[in-house]
Amino acid sequence: MESPSLLRLLLLTVSLCCRPNKASLTLRPSTAQLFVRESLDLSCEEDSAGWTVKRNTTKKNMTECGDTWGDPAASSCTIFYTLPSDSGVYWCESREGATSNTVNITVTGGDVILQSPVLPVMEGAAVTLNCTTRTPSNLPADFYKDGSFIRTESTGQMTIHHVSKSDEGLYHCNISGYGQSPSSWLAVAVSPTTTTPTTPAPPPAPLLSPVRLLCHLVVFCPYCISTLLLVSLWRQRSAGPEPPVSMATVQGLDDEYDDVIADVTTEHDF
Repeated sequence: MESPSLLRLLLLTVSLCCRPNKASLTLRPSTAQLFVRESLDLSCEEDSAGWTVKRNTTKKNMTECGDTWGDPAASSCTIFYTLPSDSGVYWCESREGATSNTVNITVTGGDVILQSPVLPVMEGAAVTLNCTTRTPSNLPADFYKDGSFIRTESTGQMTIHHVSKSDEGLYHCNISGYGQSPSSWLAVAVSPTTTTPTTPAPPPAPLLSPVRLLCHLVVFCPYCISTLLLVSLWRQRSAGPEPPVSMATVQGLDDEYDDVIADVTTEHDF
């Protein structure tokens, strides 16, 4: 009686252990740059429980939420008072060692930040980069990519309407009188495309090289010439010599001619 129950328990344990766990780290606010003394919520959206938020910083690596930083709650973590030391790479990790996507966060004590997506932007979508100060205002801002000037936006917002892989790079902005923001990496994800298999065209017929063509002609011409000679001889032999006209035949023709003349004369006299 115990064997079936034990077997079911083993199967359930194996299915739970072997089921692939997936999680994604989400942020609120969802921006790669923050000012100091702000609040940040990090959440592991997972298929099963048991995920924790971890990070690498310039001071410590592989530390998890609740270990000298953050306030853990289930599979999430809250930093109530951000500091420049909170800048680093964050991710979710399960008890089995599975990991989620990584997010790079920068906390600055400066007066300008560039609000940009923390997650990759899908190719073809639109993305807006917002250059702002501690007191949000639509001030003109200069935008840069990989250290090169792009353009100036009077509203402090730059929109890329159709993102492509070439837009991927390191962005920062500058507001005159306030300063420059830190740099953040804008990642672009390539959308999967379905390709319809095409039937390959048949290969073209191989062309004869001049040498091979000459060889074919040399072999083929004697047969043509011999055939023409045989046909000519056969036609001459079939025709044969013309038979001579005998005198008897000529005499017979003369007699018939005289009889016809006599008949015509007789009828005329009558």
